[in-house]
Amino acid sequence: MPRQQLTDPGTGTPAPAQRGRRAAVLRCLRSSGEPLGAAEVAERLGVHLNTARFHLDALVAGELAVRGTAPRTEPGRPKIVYSAADAGDDGSRSFRLLADILVGAVSSTAGDPAAAATDAGRAWGGYLTEAPAPTEAVGAGEGQRRLVENLESMGFVTEAAEEDGEPRIRLHHCPFIEVARRRQDIVCGIHLGLMQGTLETLRAPLAVESLEPFVAANLCVARLRHTGPPPGADR
Repeated sequence: MPRQQLTDPGTGTPAPAQRGRRAAVLRCLRSSGEPLGAAEVAERLGVHLNTARFHLDALVAGELAVRGTAPRTEPGRPKIVYSAADAGDDGSRSFRLLADILVGAVSSTAGDPAAAATDAGRAWGGYLTEAPAPTEAVGAGEGQRRLVENLESMGFVTEAAEEDGEPRIRLHHCPFIEVARRRQDIVCGIHLGLMQGTLETLRAPLAVESLEPFVAANLCVARLRHTGPPPGADR
């Protein structure tokens, strides 16, 4: 099935190149003490109004933000406002409790919990990834794009970066952040394995060397390296 390529209506730029801006929009919502309209987000970030709307709608679709209406202060159509999704409801607490129980089980039964977590993540990364046809060659750029798709479907907000010619993926909004702060070895091991399993299944000339947890308050960094032809040879 062909993959849909979204573009930013404010700039005409393909969505994969705009993920850093989407992360900035989410940070803007989280740092605000009140819901914001699209025009306010655009003004704070210095972007086109349509660009702000594009990313706000994408965050709502990904359940990372919620859309509402501001109280009316004058006649006319109500103002549409956005706020970051609240992860503190009862369902989320139950989910975190289950995650704590499972992490505790791995920790107490596995000889090497971190290695067991990475192996489990790698297996699930392969299972969750659509393998290319035997004759299909997935280049480094496409492999990274599909990896980012998987990460964002899990709840991460991603931002592309580069260091010494090698790609990096900056990961914001870890969906398991509370559990990860207590057991980085297991939770981050699972995420590392998921990324490795994704790229191995795609047979892309990329490998995930490491995942650096919490390089900032809510930021982890995945370090990738090219294992095949240089990016210019990507098809």
